[in-house]
Amino acid sequence: MTRFAERDDLLGLPVEVAPHLLGAQLITIVDGVETRLRITEVEAYHGKGTGPVPDPGSHARMGYTARNATMWGESGHLYVYLSHGIHSCINVVCGPKGEAGGVLLRAGEVVVGADAAAERRGVPTPLSRTALRDLARGPGRLAKALGVQHALHDGIDIASGTEMNGATARLLLADELADVSAGPRVGIAGTAGTMAFPWRFWITGDPTVSPFRWGRGAAEAAAALRRAQ
Repeated sequence: MTRFAERDDLLGLPVEVAPHLLGAQLITIVDGVETRLRITEVEAYHGKGTGPVPDPGSHARMGYTARNATMWGESGHLYVYLSHGIHSCINVVCGPKGEAGGVLLRAGEVVVGADAAAERRGVPTPLSRTALRDLARGPGRLAKALGVQHALHDGIDIASGTEMNGATARLLLADELADVSAGPRVGIAGTAGTMAFPWRFWITGDPTVSPFRWGRGAAEAAAALRRAQ
């Protein structure tokens, strides 16, 4: 059974909420055009003071800033930030107000509005099987395919569906999946990008899941952890 997410569904720690978002659909209507994305890969991030283990990979690891303000707000909003000053990326804000946390949407399958997603991404149509697989394979592609932009849509409310700058967004939850994998987060530096933080979750075997790559110094940190065991 599917239903729209409410704030209470997202009040847990991001690392607890993240795997439950797999298979859910993020639905956007931007300038009157609907796009639906089935979520296939996510990563959890905890801010300063959130959870029992400090997360050195989080934007909010040092505390509240103007950039990460949405992460400290109430659950059920989207924290939309710029990666490398270029690509918009989407996080679902989790946890109670005043505790920073988010689940990064890393990859998904566009199930409604593929042509609109392709136009936003500059991908020619008709779409080949490979092009359809890659439409939202990676967090920057995902946000662009859905039409979600920083800073226009940072803070958009997916629990109420309230319009923000010509867009609405809702999260349609799905039944929990049985076949889920977990591992280190992609491209995160140092220990935060190793199995010390197995906070990346994906639908096992799904072709839209993005490829793994080590962050700066993460492979070396992982080797050091293995030697210490």
